[in-house]
Amino acid sequence: MQDSATDVVDAILRASRVLVAVAARSLSAVDHDVTLPQFRALVVLAQRGPQRPSTLADALGVHPSTITRLCDRLVAKRLVKRAESPGNRREVTITLTPKGKRLVDSVTATRRVEIAEIVTRVPQRERATMVRALNALGEAAGEPADANWFTGWGE
Repeated sequence: MQDSATDVVDAILRASRVLVAVAARSLSAVDHDVTLPQFRALVVLAQRGPQRPSTLADALGVHPSTITRLCDRLVAKRLVKRAESPGNRREVTITLTPKGKRLVDSVTATRRVEIAEIVTRVPQRERATMVRALNALGEAAGEPADANWFTGWGE
């Protein structure tokens, strides 16, 4: 049984190559020209609800000027909208649009199908260990479980 930090990192890198390939294929299957970073922003908005640009930039680990350009592109595609914050007109909030929600849902459904197909090839006896390990990884990274995603979509 391998369990050194290097072995864990190597296994996660291997799994990440699989997941990045699934992610790229799922995005290429939709009609919108959306990059992986743009889609990640949409997912954060889906998970956490409307965000100030600085909060979204922090969540994505990017500079605020980067989030401004990214949001400009997503606004142009009508996947997010900017609005004045109710409590402070100088503050802007980024919100996922219904079109953006449909995109996140569609891409997620496509990923779910492909990942389910891959999982069927994992031996049954390994699956519980896999679930525990992947949940531990998600928790360590601060990623919420799918069941904890934001459900109050703005229209």
